Amino acid sequence: MKIKNIIITLSAILTTTSCGDFLEEYSQDHDYVRSWNDLNELLIGDCYMPDNTASTFQNHANAGMFLHLFSDEIDDHATSGANWLGFGIRHEYFGSMTWQDRLGANEDFTTFYKENRTWTAMYKYINVANNVLASAENVPQTTDDEIAGVNYVKGQAHFLRAFYYFWLTNMYGQPYNPNTSATELGVPIKTTKEVEDIKFKRNTVKECYDQIVNDLLTAEKELYNAKSIRRKSIYRADSVSAQMLLSRVYLYMQDWNKAAEYAQKVIKRYPELENLNEVKTGFASKENPETIFSMGGDDLPQILYNGRQGVTLTADLYNTYVDNDLRKSQWYWVYGDFIGVTKCAQTSNSYRPTDPFYYAQNFGGTQRPISSLFWLRSGEAYLNLAEAQAYLGNEKEARATINELRKSRFATSAFDKDITSTGDQLIKDIRQERKRELACEGQRWFDLRRYRVCQVLPERISITHYFSIYKSDTDESAPIETRKYVLGEDDPSWTAPIPYEVLDFNVGMESNGNIRRSYETVETVK
Repeated sequence: MKIKNIIITLSAILTTTSCGDFLEEYSQDHDYVRSWNDLNELLIGDCYMPDNTASTFQNHANAGMFLHLFSDEIDDHATSGANWLGFGIRHEYFGSMTWQDRLGANEDFTTFYKENRTWTAMYKYINVANNVLASAENVPQTTDDEIAGVNYVKGQAHFLRAFYYFWLTNMYGQPYNPNTSATELGVPIKTTKEVEDIKFKRNTVKECYDQIVNDLLTAEKELYNAKSIRRKSIYRADSVSAQMLLSRVYLYMQDWNKAAEYAQKVIKRYPELENLNEVKTGFASKENPETIFSMGGDDLPQILYNGRQGVTLTADLYNTYVDNDLRKSQWYWVYGDFIGVTKCAQTSNSYRPTDPFYYAQNFGGTQRPISSLFWLRSGEAYLNLAEAQAYLGNEKEARATINELRKSRFATSAFDKDITSTGDQLIKDIRQERKRELACEGQRWFDLRRYRVCQVLPERISITHYFSIYKSDTDESAPIETRKYVLGEDDPSWTAPIPYEVLDFNVGMESNGNIRRSYETVETVK
């Protein structure tokens, strides 16, 4: 079987592309699949998300860079010189930052940037996984190492396919509601390698989650059975990676018992938390004992690399940390009214930036070791466990779990901040802790969505973003207008719009009913 014929990506089916876009050749000269090692190399080169840097908003390191712009973590930074953009990025992120029906729209709706890059990339990876799974059945499995090797490649493929479908479903599908998931729409599911000349329809949210869970449970077993030959690396999936993601998936599905069960499995294997009193490198590092798995790059510096980019972390996020919370001093830096993040960048405990060009100078062309979107770590397992325990009414256990995490984040000499609340307030406190702990890791938007349909304590909020207009791309004067956009509690844009290119090609595919959002003109950013 020729490998160059294996990788025909789903983007050719789901979107309008040229022939050159959907035929991807294998990255090595070897033309035939002869062993599980060939498939393993294929996974490395074409199924794992590459660890690279973002050079523009559209050429991003991670599929889904715009996820950072949806939630209440990031807002406009209107200041003199904020329109100096380097790559004209401001026009490109307008549609995402203001929840428009076309994410590719510029602020005047006169230009539309490509909207299906993330969709296409994710489905490409999925199709590679599909082909690896199909091809794995035809390679030799006579020795113990060969059997373990086949389990290894199949386990990775199942894990990655689940991760990508989980991400797509939570971006473009409705949040999981046990009462309505069987009828509400998720994304199209394809698990076969064959190219099909059909118009794809969206599967239900339940069907998507069933596929995700089945893949992860399979991956957990296969990767465990491959432990004899697996090479230890945070950039390669193992059985604990599958368990960690299962804990998150079950939490989203409101299966509290399963979420707690899998979180406990992870904590048993990865109990250590990074003590911020002793940290010697940046938190988001390979050396962090919490790190279980990471893939993709860190694209936050592309959005936040200096105070002139026009985007800042919100004061609301920054002010949720009390002064003796070491996360506040170690994960963030402040320059005037600009708030940046060092959590997901290479830094040292002793170095704090005092220059608005901090990111540009230090991280403009470097690869960073941990992704700002696709990072699994044991700190999340403690959060998942505490939240599940609280929903189950196991309040004593929930408080013990969340306080164990908090002790590693506060100055030892000043820690007197145990959470002691009960009932609904305990759940709210755990959610706030999740907001602080997982900030800028791409989880806040998904969390806000699932809280909306939580059957124990539903929580629905609105979000306000500002967007400043400048005279021109190169004019470094103050903004001439600042616009206020509001995402209401019941707005359809709590689910991202299906990319225009996908709907245009798949005639009849249902959209999410997103609207073109109007604005109110204000004098200054609040």
